[in-house]
Amino acid sequence: MISVTELRNGTKVEMDGGLWECLDYSHLKMGRGGAKVVTKFRNMETGSIVDRTFNSGEKLQDIYVEGKKMQYLYKDGADFMFMDMDTFEQVILPPSLVGDAAKFMKENTEVEVAMYGEKALTITLPNQVILKIVETDPGVRGDTVSGGTKPAKLETGAVVQVPLFVEQDTNVKVDTRTGQYLSRA
Repeated sequence: MISVTELRNGTKVEMDGGLWECLDYSHLKMGRGGAKVVTKFRNMETGSIVDRTFNSGEKLQDIYVEGKKMQYLYKDGADFMFMDMDTFEQVILPPSLVGDAAKFMKENTEVEVAMYGEKALTITLPNQVILKIVETDPGVRGDTVSGGTKPAKLETGAVVQVPLFVEQDTNVKVDTRTGQYLSRA
């Protein structure tokens, strides 16, 4: 159990029957009344965000979330198959858990999966991945004062904006957090 005054950004707790991550907190001291802690939490299972206010003496149950290195193997229908890099055990994760990360995952991509007990909570991709462009229009140099861009479809199906000089079948480095082109690889 931790006191609400010990909450920090990224602290993970169990409350209201769910697993929550603290996104923001502030400690407010009223003139005559007791201090209050105003927080913002994100549900780690559904992604919903709530604001909560606690009195300074309240306690919450903290949880330990373990990060496991896993490797994406393949897509099986709608589900995604991962392998634990330590035990070589295979785990099936639903598309609701993988979310937008699927746009930048190709086979054999190593990811970090946040686990609470035996339950997977979130997937974290590497900050940058190298993917191949499978479809893009030829770059037409026209009236562009500064560098123009064009859409390019990657091998995973994601579409990113790339500079005009980038051609089809080129490997590019993409930022997985923003989905933006970084450079040729």
